[in-house]
Amino acid sequence: MTDTAARARSVVAANAARIGVGALAARLGTAAVTAVLLVGCGTTDTPAPSTPTGGQQPGRAAQNASPLAGPPAPGNPLVGRPFFVDGTGPAATQAAQWEADRAADAAELRKIADRPAAQWIGGEGDVTSKVDAVVGRAAAKGQLPLLVAYNIPHRDCGNFSAGGAGSSDEYRAWIHAFAAGVKGRPVIVVLEPDAVAHAVEGCNQEPDRLALLAEAVSVLKSTGKATVYIDAGNPRWITDVKRLATALQQAGVATADGFALNVANFITTTDNVTYGNAVSDALGGKTHFVVDTSRNGAGPVPGNGDINGGPRWCNPPDRLLGQAPTIETGQPRLDALLWVKRPGESDGACRPGEPEAGEWWPDYALSLAKRS
Repeated sequence: MTDTAARARSVVAANAARIGVGALAARLGTAAVTAVLLVGCGTTDTPAPSTPTGGQQPGRAAQNASPLAGPPAPGNPLVGRPFFVDGTGPAATQAAQWEADRAADAAELRKIADRPAAQWIGGEGDVTSKVDAVVGRAAAKGQLPLLVAYNIPHRDCGNFSAGGAGSSDEYRAWIHAFAAGVKGRPVIVVLEPDAVAHAVEGCNQEPDRLALLAEAVSVLKSTGKATVYIDAGNPRWITDVKRLATALQQAGVATADGFALNVANFITTTDNVTYGNAVSDALGGKTHFVVDTSRNGAGPVPGNGDINGGPRWCNPPDRLLGQAPTIETGQPRLDALLWVKRPGESDGACRPGEPEAGEWWPDYALSLAKRS
C-alpha cells in the first residue's frame, strides 16, 4: 500500500513506493498530523495466527513502545470476550517444526504464535466457508476472532498487494458471501486496509468506492454481532484529518463501530493515539478506533528514502513486535490494540529474494521475535 509521496515516485520508477517514516520515538505532542512524510501501510492477503488478550509479559518490544494500560474505553463493544488464539497459523506451524532441532528458535516464535492476530480474507476460494471456519473455531473456544476483509476493487492501487474484486458488483456479491459466513456469531472485522486513504489521495479507479464501503459496513452489521472498524490509514499518510473524516463519513463510519489505524505499519502507539483522537474530533469527538501494534515496538525506521533499494515501509530491518493485543488501553476512545498484520508475513517482494506480499517469511519473523 502506498501514500501520495510514494505513488509520485512510483510514477517515475515502478513500485519505488511509500517512502520512509519519520524519526523513532516521537513523543506526545509531536502529532503525526504535522509530519511531512506520508507513508502507506503494506498489507497481506493471507491468513494469520492469533493469541490471548492480556496478562502477558509485554517484553522489551512493548516497553520500547511505551505500553498502554488502564480500563477499557467506555462503551467498548469488545469487552467480555478474550481474543481468539488460533494455533493453525504459519508461526505456530513453524514453531512446531523447529521444536525438534531448533528449540530456542521455536520458543522465540511462540512470541508470535501464542498471541491473537487477524485472519485476512481475500477474494480467492469460497469466502463463506473461510469465514465460517475461523469464526466457528473461535466460537468453540468462547473467543472473539479478528478478520480483515480485503478485496476492494483496484486493491492497493495496483502495487505490491494488487488484486481485489473485478468490479463493484463483484465486490457486493463477495461481501454478502463474507457476511454469510458470520452466521450471527461475534466477530471483529477490519474493513479494507488502505481503501479510504487511497480514495482521499486520488488513487481511486472506481468512483463509488466510498459508497461501496458504506454498503459493506451495512451488510456486515446486519449479521447482528459483527464489530466493524473501517481502515483509515496511518498518522503519516493523510495529514488533513478533516478531509479524512469526510471520507470516513461517506464510507459509513457512523454505522460502523469506528476506524482502524496503522494496519501493517510501524508507527508508534503514541503517535497513533494522538492522530486517532484528532480524527475522532473531526468526526464529532465520539467515534472510537483501534490500532495495529503488531510490529511497532521500535517504531518506524528513522530517516528518509529507500533501504537497500526497497521502500522504507516494506520489510524494514531491526523492527520489534509491539504491545500484545488488549482492550485495557486507558484511553476513552481507543477500543483496542490489535495485531492486524501477522508478524512474519512479508510486506511484498520489495528487494531481490523477499517473498510476495502475505507470504510467510520465517527469517523475518524470527528477527522480530528475537529482538522483542
